[in-house]
Amino acid sequence: MIQTEQQYQTLLERIEVLLKESKNIENQHAKGHIELNVLSDLVADYEEKNFPVKMPLLADVIKLRMAALGINQKELSKLLGVSTSRVSEYLTGKSEPTLRIARKISKTLEIEPAIVLGV
Repeated sequence: MIQTEQQYQTLLERIEVLLKESKNIENQHAKGHIELNVLSDLVADYEEKNFPVKMPLLADVIKLRMAALGINQKELSKLLGVSTSRVSEYLTGKSEPTLRIARKISKTLEIEPAIVLGV
């Protein structure tokens, strides 16, 4: 169990050394392979505890998908069947979509329902 930032950094450095030798990655029976797996698990546990990944904000995800799809607010409002001002409220975080609109956002923009619903 990693308890300090210094221990964490030391293990990261050791992992980098182990990754430089291909046998540590490819050969399951190599001593370095076993060490690499154990250290990687320790680092992953530490990172989950100390650097949790937060759920992205719906507004940010919508903006990213709009950019990826090459659509603007007006086009999105037509796809969702809401006003452009309502879309603007979603994008600024001033308003949350209704369940019906959340479903449309999820399907139209291909965004995971859990992100749209904030669960």
